[in-house]
Amino acid sequence: MENSKSNTSLKIMVLVLLLLFLGSVFYIFKLKNEATTLTTEVSSVKTEKESVMKDLQNLKDTYDAAIAENTSMSDELIAERQKVVGLMAQLEKSKGDASSLAKYKQQFLDLQTKMNGLMQQVEVLKKENQVLTTNLDSTKVVLSDSKNYNQVLVGQNEELSKTVEKGSKLSLLNLKTATFKLRSSGKQIETDKASRVDMLKISFTIAENSIAKSGDKTYYVQVIDSKSNVLGDKVTTNFGDKSLTYSFTSEVKYENKTVDVSKELKGKGFAIGTYFVNIFDKSELVSKSSFTLR
Repeated sequence: MENSKSNTSLKIMVLVLLLLFLGSVFYIFKLKNEATTLTTEVSSVKTEKESVMKDLQNLKDTYDAAIAENTSMSDELIAERQKVVGLMAQLEKSKGDASSLAKYKQQFLDLQTKMNGLMQQVEVLKKENQVLTTNLDSTKVVLSDSKNYNQVLVGQNEELSKTVEKGSKLSLLNLKTATFKLRSSGKQIETDKASRVDMLKISFTIAENSIAKSGDKTYYVQVIDSKSNVLGDKVTTNFGDKSLTYSFTSEVKYENKTVDVSKELKGKGFAIGTYFVNIFDKSELVSKSSFTLR
């Protein structure tokens, strides 16, 4: 009888020890899996941080190249580059958790959108400078090939022609863009919140000019959103070897007096960010402005 009780007790102890052993094996296996998962997450976050840092470096390099062009926009480009450099410094010091990385990634996207808009303006300035340089070179060739007496006459005639041409050009003033929400009643509620806007009202003034040529004038209005898309009709037309994609045209009957021009551009799903409004007289940029939707 005592041997039977002893054997039973021994079996119970063996069973308890076996259960404890199995529990320990399961706990160790669980800890190993959790450690592997944590290592994978840390590696993924590190990779994403490096990716965002690389994207910011590319932004900085783009600004450095644009600043080296030494255009009239250098101060604005330098200011935006400093924002990129500051964000890189913040990212370098950050803990690198998923939440903060998401914030830095969004800030990068905002800076990239701003850069795209600025680069478009830089390209416009570069093209204008190329035209000016070409004109200057042509003038030098004419002057160098002329005789001394004709040099004086040609120079005087050119200056007079330029003065008349410059004076006869129409000046566009007070380019403004207002953004509205349209009620079903037709009432216009001004707002700068992108999700509410469904109409842009673009207005400008053509100044009085007594020596300008009167008659019908056509201006090409180009509205570029924060994602570098041309809004509106998106029609492309050519002027010689140059092409222009515009949002709409504005027909004006000019009679040498001041004319106020206003036109509406309706749409949906306007993006948050900075928009650029450019007005062209054929291929010549004659006025520009910008506005921001939040």
